[in-house]
Amino acid sequence: MKRRTLLSSAAAAGLSAAWPVRAQGAKVVFGYTAVTDFTSVFVAAEEGYFRKRNLDVELKFIPLNSTIPAAIQSDSLQIGGPTPSVYLQGVDGGLDHVVVAGGGVTSKAITGFGLVARAGSGIKMPQDCLGKKIGVPGLGAFLHVTFRAWLKQNGVDYRKVTFVEASFPQHGDLLRGGSIDAVVTADPFMSRITDSGAGYVASYYSTFLPEGNPTIIYTARRDWAQNNPATVKAFREAVQEGAAFIQNAKNNDKVRAAIGKYIKLPPEVLAKIQISPPGPVVTEKQLNYWIGLMKDQEMLKGTPNVAQLIVK
Repeated sequence: MKRRTLLSSAAAAGLSAAWPVRAQGAKVVFGYTAVTDFTSVFVAAEEGYFRKRNLDVELKFIPLNSTIPAAIQSDSLQIGGPTPSVYLQGVDGGLDHVVVAGGGVTSKAITGFGLVARAGSGIKMPQDCLGKKIGVPGLGAFLHVTFRAWLKQNGVDYRKVTFVEASFPQHGDLLRGGSIDAVVTADPFMSRITDSGAGYVASYYSTFLPEGNPTIIYTARRDWAQNNPATVKAFREAVQEGAAFIQNAKNNDKVRAAIGKYIKLPPEVLAKIQISPPGPVVTEKQLNYWIGLMKDQEMLKGTPNVAQLIVK
């Protein structure tokens, strides 16, 4: 059975009751960054999937993914979308946060992110990154961790590369100013950089990643999730319904309009941007993949118990 059919079936199974779970007017502030991995939430908001479950969900833009766990911990956000590596580092550091749903997942068909080098930098191969200064949209986040894994796979010591944390909107200006040699970035910012001539794609390095692993996960504080089980269930159902909507090709225009609203894209960019496949359900196997990748980079002191990290 094709993945699209499986996803649609899973979503339908989760929504098979005559009425969706309702959450008694619950207010949720949800934190997202400027990538299409959050499309299931954008669609759920625009298509009324939260509202019909009596959820009041406010979507709040967060410039740096690595700051989302702290915002959740302080209750500035009730649910947010860190990358799996940012989430697991937070758990390893003592944060008691749980996974309530999933955002986008990896796909070899997606070439919407990669290594973009400054024009004239001469960076063409992994070895050319040695001694260079490279911007990433979150130290310890998805692009940083996977790029280091790619360097290591190609025999390059990533410890001899200087990584600088910079939000997506800064990437083009940093390259033009010459303060960094390259960025690990994603569309729409990658296309804007290459279209302007400030940089070029040196590698769509993500093709080495296995299919179907989460790039973004939706997480909350454990105590909040335990105190608000109906809200968590309703949020998860809405995201699953949003994911099924994305998978239906006839909804393409509405999906792109939702993305454009929340990450402020002009029509010409919206028309060609690649949309990350949705993965609304996160499994223990998927989190274990990330734990293995992070332990290989000595990013974790312990080994998180994934069975206790996912809200059932």
